Amino acid sequence: MGLLTGKVALITGAARGIGKAIALKFASEGADIAFTDLVIDEEHGGLETEREIAAKGVKAKGYAGNAANFAETEELVKKINEDFGHIDILVNNAGITKDGLMLKMTEQQWDAVINVNLKSAFNFIHAITPIMMHQRGGSIINMSSVVGVHGNAGQCNYAASKAGLIALAKSIGQEIGRRGIRANAIAPGFIDTAMTQALPEDIRKEWIKNIPLRRAGTVDDIANVATFLASDMSSYVSGQVIQVDGGMNM
Repeated sequence: MGLLTGKVALITGAARGIGKAIALKFASEGADIAFTDLVIDEEHGGLETEREIAAKGVKAKGYAGNAANFAETEELVKKINEDFGHIDILVNNAGITKDGLMLKMTEQQWDAVINVNLKSAFNFIHAITPIMMHQRGGSIINMSSVVGVHGNAGQCNYAASKAGLIALAKSIGQEIGRRGIRANAIAPGFIDTAMTQALPEDIRKEWIKNIPLRRAGTVDDIANVATFLASDMSSYVSGQVIQVDGGMNM
């Protein structure tokens, strides 16, 4: 019996990367998995992810949708709840970057990142709160970033969105904690993903040199912390932000 046996998890932006790793880890601990992404097909990995999750012996289904669309998200969450019967865990992982210095950043760059990274979390939390309140329990996990804690030049839109996810988790935790619902945030540091692998090798080495553990994090490092926050092992943890960064920001 796994840590999440009998639970249903909804994970956004999970066709690949960190979201996929969380979905697979949750499935290995017995959770049924509903996941979303902008497109669910072979080309973008969604159908393969669905098969990999199902191979763990749990129910798995991917749903295509625009997480930044309020009305669409309301309908999507309603459909998932009907398909799975309940939703116990929400992981707000959907996110994009459109970096640029403030003087050169466009309104479109700002709006796109805020809408996908922050508004989408509001959309899903707004839709799922009545479900979790009726169940008198649930765990909400917002995927933030160390950039949301400490800021980063050239990423003011991304940093603002990720800081917002932290404040959102803390505020929701205060609002609905009395209903047995917990809300926390994870702030990953330099994680080995397709995005960071695309960086020039000298930049990667410079980043790693500044990390006390002297390595990049893995998607499994993030998935393990998410599993802790999703499970009853963290039943008295709410309103917290856990930095998973190898000691980069102590």
